[in-house]
Formats: sequence, C-alpha cells, structure tokens
Amino acid sequence: MKQTSHDSCDRFLVNADSVRAAKRHLDQTRERLFELTETFRILGDPTRLKIILVLKEQELCVCDLASILDVTRSAVSHQLRQLKNLRLVKFRRDGKVTHYSLKDSHIAILVETAMEHIHE
Repeated sequence: MKQTSHDSCDRFLVNADSVRAAKRHLDQTRERLFELTETFRILGDPTRLKIILVLKEQELCVCDLASILDVTRSAVSHQLRQLKNLRLVKFRRDGKVTHYSLKDSHIAILVETAMEHIHE
C-alpha cells in the first residue's frame, strides 16, 4: 500500500499527555478486552452472524433456524451454544420447544451499526 502524507508524521514527536490518556483508557478496559475480542470473533463466523440477523427480526426455535439457514439442527445448536456462552442470545422454553432471541438490544445495534458502516 502506498503511504500518503497523512499516513505518517513528518517528524517523530510524542504527545505525552495523549499517550498517558490513551494508556489509562486501555488499562481501564483491559479486563473487558478479551470479552470484546471474543464477541467480534464469534460474530465473524457467517453462520453465527446469519443467526443473529434472523433473531434480530424475530424469536425462533432450532428447527426454524435450521430450515432458514439450510443446515442441520445439530449445527444450529452448536452455534447457538457459542452465542449463549457470550450472552448474545437467550432462550425460553415453551413445553418441549426452546425459542431463541437476542439477549438485548445492544447486539442488534452493534450489527445495525456495522451494516451502516459497510454501506457508507
């Protein structure tokens, strides 16, 4: 990639105040950094992202998700387990049927914001 003038500094000069502030911010978020990284890693899988996109619109059971995604129920269950472990989806039982939905609106907002970004 060709480097342009705005990609680098003309001279090496560190702004100590900015560096201290940035390091302080990173130190404050260090404990959550792994969880954030895992969330983006989980959402980086096309099947899991499709599940999130579908559940953003409506609550569904494993059979419905398997039919929509054209994969096995076992595959959907495996993906849902990973999404549940990171608290991205929740479930409720209705007799023998388990229905899945997004854990909260933050997941929908995250995906919607990413969609807006790629369409800019």
